Amino acid sequence: MSEGINTLYTAHVHVTGGREGSARSSDGRLDLRLSTPGGPGQGTNPEQLFAAGWSACFEGAMAIAAKAKGITLPPGLAIDAEVSLRRGDDGFSLAARLNVRVPGVDTDIARQLIETAHRTCPYSKAIKGNIDAVVTLA
Repeated sequence: MSEGINTLYTAHVHVTGGREGSARSSDGRLDLRLSTPGGPGQGTNPEQLFAAGWSACFEGAMAIAAKAKGITLPPGLAIDAEVSLRRGDDGFSLAARLNVRVPGVDTDIARQLIETAHRTCPYSKAIKGNIDAVVTLA
C-alpha cells in the first residue's frame, strides 16, 4: 500500500452468477438481481451500476469544487450518464459519457466546475486513459 493514503471506505459486495446472477453488499444496503443488457432478465447490469456510481461521485466532486469557489450548486443540477458496452477487434470495452446540467450557473463557471470535478473525481481518475470517456456541459 502507498504511504500517506488513508482508506475512507471499502465496499464489500458478493456476486454470484455473473451477469445473470445477483449482488449483495455485506451491510445489506445493496441487494439486487443482475441481467445481461437487453436480455430478458429483470435485473440491472454492470453498465447501469457504473453509470450511477460515476455520476453520483462526479456530482460530489462538483460540490467540493463549488465550495472551494464559494458557489452553491443549484438544486436542479443533474447528470445524465451513458455507459456503452462495445465489442471490437480486441474484444469488449466500455465507453462513457456524462452530460452535466448546471442551471442558473454562468457557463464559464459551470465548465470550470466540471473540469475540476473531472480531475478530482475518483471514478474519472480510474477511467482516465483506460476507456473512451467524455464529460460535457449540457
